Amino acid sequence: MIAVIFEVQPAEGRRQQYLDTAAALKPALERIDGFLSVERFQSLTDPGKLLSLSFIMFAGWFSDSPVPLYDYPRLALTGLLTFFGSINAAVPFLLDVFRIPADTFQLFVATSVVNARFGTLMSAVHTLAVAVLGTCAVMGLLRVNGRKLARFAVITTVLTVGVVGGARVLFTAVLARPYDKDKVLAGMQMLRNGGDARVTRPGETPEPLPALQTSVLDRIRARRTLRVGYYPDSLPYAFFNARGELVGFDVEMALQLARDLGVRLELVPVPRVPGPIDATSCDVLMSGIAIMADRAMDVLYSASYQSETMAFIVADHRRSAFATWDNVRAMRKIRLGVPRAPYYIRKLREELPDAEIVPFDALDAMLSRKDPSIAAFVATAERGSAYTLRHPEFSVVVPKPRPLAVPLAYIIAGRDEPLAQVVNAWVDLKKKDGTIERLFAHWILGRDATPHRRRWSILDDVLRRGS
Repeated sequence: MIAVIFEVQPAEGRRQQYLDTAAALKPALERIDGFLSVERFQSLTDPGKLLSLSFIMFAGWFSDSPVPLYDYPRLALTGLLTFFGSINAAVPFLLDVFRIPADTFQLFVATSVVNARFGTLMSAVHTLAVAVLGTCAVMGLLRVNGRKLARFAVITTVLTVGVVGGARVLFTAVLARPYDKDKVLAGMQMLRNGGDARVTRPGETPEPLPALQTSVLDRIRARRTLRVGYYPDSLPYAFFNARGELVGFDVEMALQLARDLGVRLELVPVPRVPGPIDATSCDVLMSGIAIMADRAMDVLYSASYQSETMAFIVADHRRSAFATWDNVRAMRKIRLGVPRAPYYIRKLREELPDAEIVPFDALDAMLSRKDPSIAAFVATAERGSAYTLRHPEFSVVVPKPRPLAVPLAYIIAGRDEPLAQVVNAWVDLKKKDGTIERLFAHWILGRDATPHRRRWSILDDVLRRGS
């Protein structure tokens, strides 16, 4: 219902004129009111929703992906049209259109409690202003005063510059909170202390292992030491955290294997080679290794201890384009970055015969390059999620409807069957006692990634409960 409530004290001679005009306008206003329902045209008369356009510019500045000045008209027009629908659907759409990291939408949701109040205030003032101006125009009382309009424009400009500039200073100097999810990843520590290990860092040369006399397992028994090889860049299975400690899912598994076998642990870096693992370099390789059929001819894999899911790592604004295999096939001539592994390259060619394959060795380096000619990178969702913490402008997408599983296993050096039997039995034990599940939750899902901080409490901190 369109309603105008105001109080005037006109001259006696004009009172009846106002009443007659209102009576004549009433039927027309009722018909207009039935057409201009709130449900249909709420956005047209709700500047509070249009105020949310400013969040797009803020999100661009906040994520170091600012909206260029020449794109402001497109932002205004697109925002006006999209805000006819749900604002919670319009904001993610606009973030994708202007290539702003989609993660900033969480900031919009968190601040909407405050923003909605200012939007309501603007909507109320707008409704009253339109009602008063419209009534004055109908009654012939509307006058244009150029001097007052110019003064109002100047004051509005000064206030806008002051508020925007002050807000920028406030956010930059006082409330600045830079992106820190990569620091959370770099700061992760072992879920459980499995004992000390001797770590050889990349670039250092470990002591040579004794020559094999019988088997690798016998050598482990004789030395009372298990030497485990790792890939230094195998996030989140083996990597160095901010404190310079070697951590990760498989590093913790190696610590527990050594503890369960009752031996010491040595961790040494191993180069990525396609052939078998030399028994003079390590006893077993534990570093998130995917099982590949062609490599199984040269190496001895342990039993699989978990599976990953093949996924695409794409720029945030292209998530929907890679949501299904049909969408990806429809692109035809696209360039895809694929790990330098013959099995996965062949598998991807089977799924996407028209795609151009760009092999790579290090995913982190490829994401840092931000090559616009490469539409997406192929990885597993579990590894990709860790790398997108370092590169928040990318997202992980698992195409539907057929997720491709990638089993992981350990490589037994020297194709040693006795050691493989021990490792297989141990992997089965760790699956059943919940160890692998807990480590997956910590290193892959990120649970307990940051240390728990005790909350301030009146009982504990003021009343000194228990003292």
